[in-house]
This record gives sequence, structure tokens and C-alpha cells, in this order.
Amino acid sequence: MPLPQQASAHTRPGAAPSQYERHGAWVVVARGAYDMDSITPLAEALDAAVRAYPKVILDAAGITFADSTLLNLLILTHQGGTLRVVAPSPQLQRLCEITGVDSILETRDSVEDAAVS
Repeated sequence: MPLPQQASAHTRPGAAPSQYERHGAWVVVARGAYDMDSITPLAEALDAAVRAYPKVILDAAGITFADSTLLNLLILTHQGGTLRVVAPSPQLQRLCEITGVDSILETRDSVEDAAVS
């Protein structure tokens, strides 16, 4: 009998994101750890959002761990439309900096700022 998958040591896997509309932009709120085993719910939410809204905001304040899987998703989402990332954690911000992804993504301090700018 196979063992159940365990959450990474960093934190629980990324939960299904919550979503809502703000000033005509679609906000996707991510929480938890994102890697190749846990990215699917977030990827599906961002894909649907970028197809339906001219501006998509990822509220990243609740992301506790991210690897290249999340970076790839952010790049793909950015290529599909306007993506703004709000309040990335220091770990996510550093990951974006050392890979150069910060030069293509727009970051904001708050959802409100991202929605109205």
C-alpha cells in the first residue's frame, strides 16, 4: 500500500486559492507552499483569470515557499496578460531577484494599489 504524500518541511502544500474581483481586476490569493506537486490549483486559477480579465493580481503574502515551478507559472501568466504580484515574501522576492524574474514582473505593496494602478 503506498504511503500518503506528506507536505514539504517548509509548510503545508498550497491550498486552493481564494479569488475575488477588485476595481475590475481579478485577485487570486495564494497561501502555503508551491512546488511541482502543489501548483495545479493555483495554475488553474491564474490561467482562468488571465483569460477572463485584462488585469490579474496575485496576492502572494501567504506564500510560505516557492521554487522554480511557481516562477515558471508567474512568467507564463505574465505572458498571457497583465499580472501584478502583491506583497511577495522575502523568500519569493529573493528567488525572483536571483533569477531575474523581478525585472519582468510588476510588484505592489497592496491589492488596492495593484488594482488601481
